[in-house]
Amino acid sequence: MKTSSFFIISIISILTCLNLPTHTLSQTCNKQDEKVLFQIKKSLGNPYLLTSWQKTLDCCQWYNIECDRNTSRIIALTIFTGNISGQIPPQVGDLPFLQTLEFRKLTNLTGQIPPAITKLTHLTTLRLSWTNLSGPVPAFISQLTNLNFLDLSFNDLTGSIPPELGKLTKLGGLHLDRNKLTGAIPESFGRFTGSVPDLYLSHNQLTGDVPKSLGYLNFTVIDFSRNNLTGDLSMFFGPNKTIQIADFSRNKFQFNLSNVEFPASLTSLDLNHNKIYGSLPASLTGLNFQYLNVSYNRLCGQIPQGGDLQKFETTEYFHNRCLCGSPLSAC
Repeated sequence: MKTSSFFIISIISILTCLNLPTHTLSQTCNKQDEKVLFQIKKSLGNPYLLTSWQKTLDCCQWYNIECDRNTSRIIALTIFTGNISGQIPPQVGDLPFLQTLEFRKLTNLTGQIPPAITKLTHLTTLRLSWTNLSGPVPAFISQLTNLNFLDLSFNDLTGSIPPELGKLTKLGGLHLDRNKLTGAIPESFGRFTGSVPDLYLSHNQLTGDVPKSLGYLNFTVIDFSRNNLTGDLSMFFGPNKTIQIADFSRNKFQFNLSNVEFPASLTSLDLNHNKIYGSLPASLTGLNFQYLNVSYNRLCGQIPQGGDLQKFETTEYFHNRCLCGSPLSAC
């Protein structure tokens, strides 16, 4: 009995002296996942960024990889900021437990978004941004029903926004900004049945009126800036709304601002370079603004005195039809 106890204690001591990481003892990379990762590495031309992807090291310890602690299956593949050329390998679809897929800040990454990603039924985060991906925003992304974050910004994507994206009921954030998208904002974006996502569509070539259906939702963040959109934006505001940040600058919006009721939650409002007319509502003085810009419109009347409105520079108010009062010239 003493011999057995001594033997067990000796083994524990040896392991302690070796100072092995605890995950080495409990976590061994799934061999099928490892095989797929080597295929991905080869498809990308064995880049320096993936140097740690070697058979001498358990793949759960590779850079850009995260494994589930219980199953040792790959749950995150995050490749970013490196000299990688080629296209997104279709083999990414062969990592069946993947929850996060990220290819970001890879300016030599080209081609289109591969249909193979539809096999990733557990995916919650898809981030393909700051690359040279081209082609359309694929409608098949709507098959990834567990997505809560979709970022396709800073690419060369073209064509219209697929209305099918409105079926993603778990989305908390949707980034399609900084592309070359055309056409209208889909009516379906006013029918998100789950959470209402922060919506970023700026720096595209979108046209047409913003669908009235979007006014039925309670957005927190909206950025439609630098497009060619038209219509009335007052539907996004009201005493019961929860919008905090709204950027509608550099479009062709045209409506009367005089009687718009703004919610107490609003902290940032950018309406510059539109065709908005009327006067600034006195209720604006009751809001805690971090940013406000109404320049280059067709506003008239006196800027309401009080609150945060006088803390901004003249540049946030100038180039209107007949707006006056501090910080502009007296009426």
